[in-house]
Amino acid sequence: MTTPVILDIDGTLVDTNYQHTLAWQRALRDHGETIPAWRIHRHIGMGGDQLVTALAGEEVEQRSGDAIRAVESERYSELIGEVELLPGARALLVALRERGATTVLASSAKADEVDVYLDMLDARELVDGWTTSADVEATKPEPDLVRAALDKAGPGGDAVLVGDSIWDCEAAARAEIPTVGVLTGGFSREELLDAGATVVYESAEELCGHLDEAPFTGAPAQPGIAAAPPSG
Repeated sequence: MTTPVILDIDGTLVDTNYQHTLAWQRALRDHGETIPAWRIHRHIGMGGDQLVTALAGEEVEQRSGDAIRAVESERYSELIGEVELLPGARALLVALRERGATTVLASSAKADEVDVYLDMLDARELVDGWTTSADVEATKPEPDLVRAALDKAGPGGDAVLVGDSIWDCEAAARAEIPTVGVLTGGFSREELLDAGATVVYESAEELCGHLDEAPFTGAPAQPGIAAAPPSG
């Protein structure tokens, strides 16, 4: 397997999306912005540098954006102890390592948060690198994070991104690499496909059984083909 794999962390390997939703809701409310959780969830996966404007508008961003982001970080730190690995997360890293794939974890989280995830995944010896917020100026859906991860992956053929959000799909498309979607971030199969995912699986756990298929093999993929929903 020669295709480098860029793995999103939040919502793909670790179950953080709803903790982030609560943290953002509380931070916004502390600054006078009451926004329903469902609306915030639709933007999780978008970088914090863009999320405040998307949810509350440019005027709020100009007035309070940095303060809201600081409070979100504090509120999320109160919740990070509740975060769990998603099914198959570490098994996916092991399977990629066994296949000799160059693997980079792509995150725009702060370095201390990424350290928590690396410890949870026991990933430092399994991956070839990882990104943090220090590596990018603009976050998803801008392609900077994907490009930073690609730089860490180095040469090795066309890469593929594994992610859970429409923002992952958009960032990968702008970086001109395909996306494999997973449903564990709370976005639907149809949403991920419409955003550009080549194929969508239930989770990292299901994905482990498909690493010998396109687009991981470098063979042309068939855009718009989704894995069948699980039975039962």
